[in-house]
Amino acid sequence: MTMAAPTHHSTTAELIEHAALQYGSKIFIKDGDKALSFAVVHDQVCHLANALVARDFKRGDRAAIWAPNCAEWIVAALAIQYVGGVLVTVNTRYKPSEAREILADSGSSVAFVVESFLGTQYAEALSQQDLPDLQHIVALPSPDTSDSTRYHQWITEGMSASEAICQQRDAQRASVGPDTVSDILFTSGTTGRAKGVVTAHGQNVRAFDIFGSILGLDESDRYLIINPFFHSFGYKAGWLASLLRGATVYPMAVFDVPAVLEAISRHAITVMPGPPTLFQSILMHPDRDEVDISSLKKATTGAASIPTQLIVDMKDILGIDTVITAYGLSETCGLVTMCRQGDAPDIIANTSGRAIPGIELGIMRGDGSLADAGETGEIVVRGFNVMQCYFDNEKATAETIDEDGWLHTGDIGSLDAAGNIRITDRVKDMFISGGFNCYPAEIENQLLNHNEIAQVAVVGMPDERMGEVTAAFVVRTATSQIQEADLIGWSREQMANYKVPRKIIFMDALPLNASGKVLKTELRALL
Repeated sequence: MTMAAPTHHSTTAELIEHAALQYGSKIFIKDGDKALSFAVVHDQVCHLANALVARDFKRGDRAAIWAPNCAEWIVAALAIQYVGGVLVTVNTRYKPSEAREILADSGSSVAFVVESFLGTQYAEALSQQDLPDLQHIVALPSPDTSDSTRYHQWITEGMSASEAICQQRDAQRASVGPDTVSDILFTSGTTGRAKGVVTAHGQNVRAFDIFGSILGLDESDRYLIINPFFHSFGYKAGWLASLLRGATVYPMAVFDVPAVLEAISRHAITVMPGPPTLFQSILMHPDRDEVDISSLKKATTGAASIPTQLIVDMKDILGIDTVITAYGLSETCGLVTMCRQGDAPDIIANTSGRAIPGIELGIMRGDGSLADAGETGEIVVRGFNVMQCYFDNEKATAETIDEDGWLHTGDIGSLDAAGNIRITDRVKDMFISGGFNCYPAEIENQLLNHNEIAQVAVVGMPDERMGEVTAAFVVRTATSQIQEADLIGWSREQMANYKVPRKIIFMDALPLNASGKVLKTELRALL
């Protein structure tokens, strides 16, 4: 395996310029019938940047992208950042009114929006929203549209831009440095209105250069990106890491297990990160053995609850040599910790590894002091990966980053003697049953030890006597016929009584958001 050296570049503008020279005609993006080389992507970025500058798009202006994973998403993002603009990502699951909130709160003047996707006319729907700051809606092509979208018109226009426009583009490009804001990623807003996380070029490039190094990503890799680009997992750990290392990316717009298996086989995919649910779905799929996925050798995953057996199965059954768990959040550029190659399966499954180089990681007690190894408390992070701020929200920023520079994650966990982080749960997901703190992820991990449970999600359920009790939503393995009483009986033998589920609901599948995370708000609504 050839390992690329750490980059000395600190902006995405430098990265695409360097990649065009270094890799030239090598394919960077393979999206259906489209195969765009590093050189071609660079040219298209410059053309689209010209079109932006021609419309008075200046350094610091915001431009949003509301589209599924596709080649045009990457080109648009790089063009925005190339001239000092700020990329704003919008969740593809959002309804037009929800997208409107993000565009309004960010003050985006340009929106790159897929023309149509899964039967919805995205660009048309957005045009009907009240957005006084939004000056341009640029329709991106979708599988069922022609090559005559406004995106293509802007590319064509940019190819023949005047010398004055090209000079203005270059001047804005020259002003982009490591401290220039690169993006605003809005948090999910599960505890209220979504907050915009502001990060800069240099910190993102540095973090995902480290990510690529630890994973062993290099220019020979073919990377299937299922995680959505609007999320740091698909954007930063996906195409940005690939740009850093010269890998070829294969964007996937919609998650579908047969399509994933077919893509791995057809393109000899070598890298495929994803949430645990992705790999569990592949392992459970009846047609898995009929498809050759032997090329797949590198994967990262992450969650508070991963059964050790899943890590073993990913290696032994799926044949993935390098399986690494990681932990991050939008407020830390998407990366805090990673396991390392060679870690034991129980370390990979039961922890999210150790802090990446250059940052500090701690567990904070309620009184603000740092806890010792093995103690449980709030996970705090300090270092180059901590966000600049929440966009236009000084109060929320001050509540999240304390006077000593520690970012309070809202996650509960502990560190072992070797520095491996064990994430217990989210502060907001914890519930109290009869005076005892119950951490859903901990209970989920215990339930996953049962060999007839494929997936499980736990939430607190109101109870007059206990305050709240455990409710478990369970997906059985393909051959299992286990019933509620049997599983509750087994649980009583395996865990403290206050954790034992009082109600079990069997499901064919757990509801997931576009990032592959379980939608516990929907599960609570079902109760």
